[in-house]
Amino acid sequence: MLDLNIDNFRNKILNYRTVFENTLKYREVWKESLRDQIVSDVKEMCAEVDLKVEIEVTDHFHNLEGIVCSLGNVKSGIFEMVDPDIEKHLIRFNGSLVYQQLYNGKVLVMINYPIIENYMEPRPPKTIAIYRPEEIKTPFILRHLETLVSEITAWEDYDDDETVLPSKIGFNHAPNMELSASGSHNNSEE
Repeated sequence: MLDLNIDNFRNKILNYRTVFENTLKYREVWKESLRDQIVSDVKEMCAEVDLKVEIEVTDHFHNLEGIVCSLGNVKSGIFEMVDPDIEKHLIRFNGSLVYQQLYNGKVLVMINYPIIENYMEPRPPKTIAIYRPEEIKTPFILRHLETLVSEITAWEDYDDDETVLPSKIGFNHAPNMELSASGSHNNSEE
């Protein structure tokens, strides 16, 4: 064998094995407790404040499961008059909070914004964070729900009247730049 120092390679292999073992552990935690804890916490918190939520656990692919906490669908209030007596309503999807198991066992938490069908393009989802399963505790779930409601409220209350303050770059004051008789700049602060 060649006389090489393979310590760096050995460390990378050890790190790889640790990461792979973590993936297996994260998947097991999701299956054994986290999935049910999230569903239970969301139901309990939403019931406490009388927020109607529809929870769907998607399990089409094992180890890529998800929990969709939807605020449901309703008539948007926008409709087309097809005939004098027939209204064709546009459906509004009220948005959702999603917990999505990733390929490595970590959990992506994101918000899907409301959308009115056939009226607007969907806004891209907002990623709240990616967590290791042991990081998702009940207070975090409450914060996720609060973020969902804040984002949906802001979406509902959208207007273009919000003033955007320009960001200031540079110093708080500019030096007094005077041009001398010779044409060169003279910096003087008064």
